[in-house]
Amino acid sequence: MRVEAARPDVASLVFRLFCRTVHPELLDVYAETTLQHEAYAADLRICDAGHAISFRHQGQTLCEVATSLESPLPHHRQVIARRLRGHRNESVEHDGGILYHVSFQVETLEPEVFLEYHEELLLDAVRARLVHRFAPTSRMSPAPLSLIQTEERPRSLLVHAFHTFPDNCAVVKTQSLFEV
Repeated sequence: MRVEAARPDVASLVFRLFCRTVHPELLDVYAETTLQHEAYAADLRICDAGHAISFRHQGQTLCEVATSLESPLPHHRQVIARRLRGHRNESVEHDGGILYHVSFQVETLEPEVFLEYHEELLLDAVRARLVHRFAPTSRMSPAPLSLIQTEERPRSLLVHAFHTFPDNCAVVKTQSLFEV
């Protein structure tokens, strides 16, 4: 049985986009699924500090990773590397015909507001494509939660990811759109 470590501090998070596959062995993966469509395929993974999405279309790949600074990820063919702080929007037009747009946000909340938001996410988890509840860091705080929701169309994939960090009363939210 796998022993789960506590999530990293939310201040150590980074957002990266690669024009290549990032090997899952480089990440601590807790839940995963694969989507297959006529125009594209995607692997969705929940990791210790966030998530990884590998989107493939006609032999080309874009891989989005939300993780901690300590993760040993390569720099080769890295297109975006940003600290996960505040709110930010990015767009990339990949040579392989993939249009990519992302919006990410780190929101630190008051403890009562965080608990309420966390409870709402637990209700949303029932309908999510992928969910993982981590072990709580103390008996007084809720278990960190990650969930991924998708909206799949014949030529696009919209991914909403939510990751809670109870020790920081923080929520990381990303919305990623892949279009072919």
